[in-house]
Amino acid sequence: MQLYLLRHADADTPAERDSDRALSKKGIDQAKGVARFLADHAIRPALILSSPVRRAHETACVVSTEVCIAPWLACGFEPAVGLEKISALRQHASVLLVGHEPDFSQFAAYLLGLSTPMAFHVRKASLTLIEIDLFKPRAGRLEFSIPCKLM
Repeated sequence: MQLYLLRHADADTPAERDSDRALSKKGIDQAKGVARFLADHAIRPALILSSPVRRAHETACVVSTEVCIAPWLACGFEPAVGLEKISALRQHASVLLVGHEPDFSQFAAYLLGLSTPMAFHVRKASLTLIEIDLFKPRAGRLEFSIPCKLM
């Protein structure tokens, strides 16, 4: 499986609740840049799953009109849970997850077998591809991680 991790784009700070923070103008531009990059490189994930948190869902909806909400992608998921969830999706050749930090950095480190959970850093609106043949910890292979400013 090709597993793409897309961290949500920049969000406005003021909101009554953290989960209600919308994308900022900068964030909308970042998400559009990711969408262009995906289109320019013919990257078409078979399935796109998004956190239900507003800033992640808005990022996902700029990238594609076909987005499924995955409650487990909300802030704070454990890497082992993430692996279990994507293992259940193994029928898909490629999956794009849209979510948050520090979840994605910890998840990537877990999949890649890095010694410390924060040895890998996923920036806002960056796109990371991890190839997974065996659905177990330390079995992933990093193909790329591109910050939005380079897309």
